Amino acid sequence: MNSMDTAASAHFKEHAALTDPRVLRLPDGAAARLAGAAPADLALVVEDPAAPLALRLAAGGLLAHLGDPRITPVPATCAVPGGSVRIGLPPDDVEPVAAAWAHVGVEAEWIAKETPEHIVEIADYQIAVYPVTNAEYRDFLDDTGRPDRPSTWYLGAYPYDRANHPVAGIRPEDADAYAAWLSERTGRVWRLPTEAEWEYAAKGPQGLEFPWGDRFDPAANTRETGVHTTTPVGAFPAGRSPFGAYDMGGNVEEYVADDYRPYPGGPAAADDLVRTRGRYRVARGGSFARFGDLTRTRRRHGGFPSPLYPIGFRLATSTPKAGAS
Repeated sequence: MNSMDTAASAHFKEHAALTDPRVLRLPDGAAARLAGAAPADLALVVEDPAAPLALRLAAGGLLAHLGDPRITPVPATCAVPGGSVRIGLPPDDVEPVAAAWAHVGVEAEWIAKETPEHIVEIADYQIAVYPVTNAEYRDFLDDTGRPDRPSTWYLGAYPYDRANHPVAGIRPEDADAYAAWLSERTGRVWRLPTEAEWEYAAKGPQGLEFPWGDRFDPAANTRETGVHTTTPVGAFPAGRSPFGAYDMGGNVEEYVADDYRPYPGGPAAADDLVRTRGRYRVARGGSFARFGDLTRTRRRHGGFPSPLYPIGFRLATSTPKAGAS
């Protein structure tokens, strides 16, 4: 794709549509009910699929100020059993996938990076229920004195009103440093998931197209949802993955442990990321700034230095929980 094509493509359009205020308008009487609720009850509202989106976001907003009980010193995790798992996409599926997302500028060469489908052996592991939040990342910066701030923090200031939103606008080495810091702090070995681990945790043994199923719908915080900014973790509970992880589709993209390379027997990509970045860390899951094609569980992506690429991360561990057999 040349620069003229890029400028015309919906995929690279920076400005989203103006948010419709009705998306965020609370039902009558809801504000008073939320104001009197305990943090534990507010957390239940955030993750209640039956609650309106505006109510879930308002409950999460209150928790940002009160302290979110879901964000704990040792992150909550989902157990994922290992084994021989299928990763990637059959080559015959490339054109149908590209055609299904052509309306947002997706090209077949981007999807070809997912081929071929192949078997990967993975050991038992655990993946974090939520991506790392602004509050957790603030503690890391405060404890280590690391000078680099997330690019999404305006003027470098900690966004206290978004304490329980996923951190974004960091580099892969920042995410790796956070995992090393948390490992030292908790005595448990934390890391970024491998690309295969991330994909399997998102799609489950059923091999789902999206973390929630095989059809795209407003189960994730993407451009189609109309929020156009980050949201409290877990606020799109209908998008929960088969193993129980939230936000593996939408909200912010997530770095994995691997740099991009072709899958065994697959084509070497020559897309914009490869041409302009060369070597780059793979990101998965899509975000509020991008369309739903990036929430596909097999989609391989990465980041440019642009507001369209708010990338964060979630952690994984292979260390059993205390008391586990």
